[in-house]
Amino acid sequence: MTERIEVFNLKGKSLGVEDRRSFYANIKREFSTKGAISKKIKTVRLILMNSSGRVYLQKRSKLKEDNAGLYDKTIGGHVLLGETFDIAAIRECAEELGFPAAIISEREFRFAINRVNVATIGLFRRMEVLNHFESIRILKDGSSIIQPLITAVYIGYYDGAIRFSDGESSGIEVFSLSELRREIRERPEKFTEDLKFMVSKYSRCLRPILKSL
Repeated sequence: MTERIEVFNLKGKSLGVEDRRSFYANIKREFSTKGAISKKIKTVRLILMNSSGRVYLQKRSKLKEDNAGLYDKTIGGHVLLGETFDIAAIRECAEELGFPAAIISEREFRFAINRVNVATIGLFRRMEVLNHFESIRILKDGSSIIQPLITAVYIGYYDGAIRFSDGESSGIEVFSLSELRREIRERPEKFTEDLKFMVSKYSRCLRPILKSL
């Protein structure tokens, strides 16, 4: 199925709409010839925990063109044409992990996580929108590409069953925050730069539900 995405220049001005596959082919050519990418798109990035504060990480398939075999954030996805960040995040949860999710404000989030059964629905809050995020991706030949993005970051909880459906991934693994920090410190090559950034920036929020108030 064709996925259409809105494309922006580096200052955030809309340049129109492109097919997702065509967009990536174009920026890879641009990076290979110029060493930089002049366009960006909107994406979402989510870190999911269970109520005990254990973090679900995606293990990327070794068949991936970039960051192959590395541990990554739980979900990363594109904002398709006509979507908001929140709608894209809800859709990605349903498509990639097979559960319903709600995006709520920070105030509602702190109230709801102690009163809603997170075994039946995932609860997320948007941390912020990063208008000048740079995603560093390691290619199969060991070189890297830096992709500028407009990305919204979400953190949330879910205790129910996960049905991981991305055929290009090896599945989901679970880490406590202390385990994750230790692994990143001792074996940084196992993890994507996206994940390292998110763990460093948002670690204060990666806590069990009872300690989130």
